Amino acid sequence: MELKVGILGGGNLGKQLAHVLLEKTGIKPSQINISTRRPETLEECVKMGIKCYFDNRRLVAWAHLLFLCCLPSQVTTVCAEIRSHVPKHCLVYSFTSAVSVKRLAQILGHDFILKPQYEFGVCDWSDEWLSHSHLTLAVKDPKLVESSCPLTLSGSLSLNPKWVSGLFYSLLNICTETQRTSAEALELINELFKLKESDTVKFTQHSYVSSSYASSLSPDEPFPWINLIDAQTKETPLSCFITRNKAIQGCISAVYKQSLAGQEH
Repeated sequence: MELKVGILGGGNLGKQLAHVLLEKTGIKPSQINISTRRPETLEECVKMGIKCYFDNRRLVAWAHLLFLCCLPSQVTTVCAEIRSHVPKHCLVYSFTSAVSVKRLAQILGHDFILKPQYEFGVCDWSDEWLSHSHLTLAVKDPKLVESSCPLTLSGSLSLNPKWVSGLFYSLLNICTETQRTSAEALELINELFKLKESDTVKFTQHSYVSSSYASSLSPDEPFPWINLIDAQTKETPLSCFITRNKAIQGCISAVYKQSLAGQEH
């Protein structure tokens, strides 16, 4: 089944996100829908084959993955509108910086949410970060790719490392929702982060869940459904595993950089 990607908000961020998805992933235009108050401004997206309309409820009911690209002032109204229409297993990725992931879960009535939590410090990197007006150009700049790597951010920009754990738990949940066994889930995730080096670290059952649960989990059973809000706000087996394991940090960073560079890994 093809992944269905919904983008709620057709402003500058929503449009650039659509371009990056088409350029840097295997996603096709037919797999993307955009809902915005002014769909007539997305003529370029329509020409590429992306469906653009103004019906937020239709969008969220259709999507497997939903990107929230609306303004902070619109979040409460938008979430109230779509609250009862978001499927349980739809992954919501929020770019709305002013609303915490806990608050978003409350107003949306949904816990399958990912939201990066960045912190900015005073620095002399402003010219570097603003050197590209379009995201599609920024992700081609080796220096910015290096600087934006989640585990090695620089330029007085930092990211809560628990977001990385949330990302991996979201992959695990998708495997669980599609009825993959724990053995199949680990195989798929390890394949995503496989490098050419023979000493690449692998994720195991103990990487994701407590030792007692992992010991009782059969390879033929699926992993339990993980609450992503907890995964991004509390210590978990996975956050501890990633924090303490330099090799896995290096692996994640390498895959991130290679993916944006368009290299095989």
